[in-house]
Amino acid sequence: MTETLSSTVSPTGSTHLIHPADSADAAWWRHAVIYQIYPRSWADGDGDGIGDLPGVTARLPYLKALGVDAVWFSPFYTSPQADAGYDVADYRDIDPLFGTLADADAMVAKAHELGLKVIVDLVPNHTSDEHVWFQQALAAAPGSPERDRYVFRDGKGEHGELPPNDWHSVFGGDGWTRVTEADGTPGQWYLHLFDTKQPDLNWDNPEVGDEFESILRFWLDRGIDGFRVDVAHGLVKEPGLPDYDVEQHILDGELKPGAPVPPMWDQDGVHEVYRRWRKVLDSYGEPDRILCAEAWVRPQERAVRYVRADEMHQAFNFDFLKAQWTAEDLRAVIESSLSAADSVGAPSTWVLSNHDVVRHASRLGLPVGERQPNGISATAPQPDRELGLRRARAASALMLALPGGAYIYQAEELGLPESTDMPGEFRQDPTFIRTQGKEIGRDGCRVPIPWEKDAPSFGFGPSDATWLPQPAVYGEYAVDQQDGVEGSTLELYRALLATRRERSLGVGGLAVVEGYGDDVVALANTGQAGGATLVLTNLGASPVALPEGATVLVSSGPLADDGSVPTDTTVWAAV
Repeated sequence: MTETLSSTVSPTGSTHLIHPADSADAAWWRHAVIYQIYPRSWADGDGDGIGDLPGVTARLPYLKALGVDAVWFSPFYTSPQADAGYDVADYRDIDPLFGTLADADAMVAKAHELGLKVIVDLVPNHTSDEHVWFQQALAAAPGSPERDRYVFRDGKGEHGELPPNDWHSVFGGDGWTRVTEADGTPGQWYLHLFDTKQPDLNWDNPEVGDEFESILRFWLDRGIDGFRVDVAHGLVKEPGLPDYDVEQHILDGELKPGAPVPPMWDQDGVHEVYRRWRKVLDSYGEPDRILCAEAWVRPQERAVRYVRADEMHQAFNFDFLKAQWTAEDLRAVIESSLSAADSVGAPSTWVLSNHDVVRHASRLGLPVGERQPNGISATAPQPDRELGLRRARAASALMLALPGGAYIYQAEELGLPESTDMPGEFRQDPTFIRTQGKEIGRDGCRVPIPWEKDAPSFGFGPSDATWLPQPAVYGEYAVDQQDGVEGSTLELYRALLATRRERSLGVGGLAVVEGYGDDVVALANTGQAGGATLVLTNLGASPVALPEGATVLVSSGPLADDGSVPTDTTVWAAV
């Protein structure tokens, strides 16, 4: 940072660089903003209450106007939908709920016509129990090649009546289920780190690796631009499957200093899988096709191993998502994330919401410092809706100013809150079912989104049907209630994304700006265009003055009468 810039942006004249600028012509994925579509809940084209690919295709111009670069789709493959499509029965076809392969091709073509890249989910840790491979395994004998595609083991106890080890399912309960053999007798057990209908594959078997290389090529040949890899840290298990009697939770991943790596997560062997995949993707030339890891791994030094130069391109930054709403936490995670990613030459990514966590417009309305819940029920303490939205807008503005990639979850650009009033009989998350409601689960962030306040299903589809009930309050957040309305959350996102692109913030260098106090996050992004951008998020009780001569570009909320920045507000200013 130059002395002139330091004295301009900082009350003390002190700044320090924490991340160097990327190349002005950096590959698209190093700075892209990627929008996640949960296909069941984005747009229903045929009125059956479930979103589909024709519905998506019709709505893609909305995303072009929003200003994103790419779209990531949660699974739309053939599936019995035991875990909303993350239980895949056929990786090379579309579930009839969502349409056909022809519909997928049309959707990809339309996205590319609009300049949007398409990323699809890949689920390599497990298949559905209705996958042809697993059906063959059930029909075959213990020790057969068919069973070796999965993790089958003999049980313990005199008659094999006990599970092979004490592993737990992430969704609650045991991680093993016993099968009935072809002759009707109790038989072997199979591993499922998630639901019983999601048997884990055996990645020590070369046939599994060959199959997934073929699946990658199938979709790459259809024009897909990349893959988000589900449970990327779970494919390889420690040899011998040693006991590990620890409850599993979806947000876990942090290791205590000196603690061993859990035997089912983050084993070194996974990296050979991704090196092989990277070679496949690189063989398709430019523009780059990409891999993004969903890897709940800590510490960050282990997480960034997934994005070394010969492995994946991106990995979700869950530390940022989980950070508490304090300036200290946010500063620390931004600095550590950039440092870790820079150590392997990768971009950091930033994310605040997805299909597995409470929407951040609600999460940030809960008391600071408490453990983030896995879903919110009607009987639980309710988020402060106004406070949550104000903080969510500020958090999003901070996130979109950071260099690297960013992910937006569908309807967060509307400020959509979590559904917290859903009766239990409507809930479908396996976590809710397997824990008898002890864990509320993820249905509340997956509710069909609102497009038109006064239309059936708030414009989600042509009928009133929705696969999960929509809260009445969702009408207030509908697209048609925010489109063109000054100060709306939708217009805020459009302004943030346009300004991010104009000022090249995704490839900018980043410096911490000193002198604003402990309750303020103050950063300077030196993008490749437009000069320096001061990014100031005030988490304190008192308003904070902007530097003299600063020109406000975007603000997450109204400024004070004197132009200062109120609490829970983020401002971008040209300096």
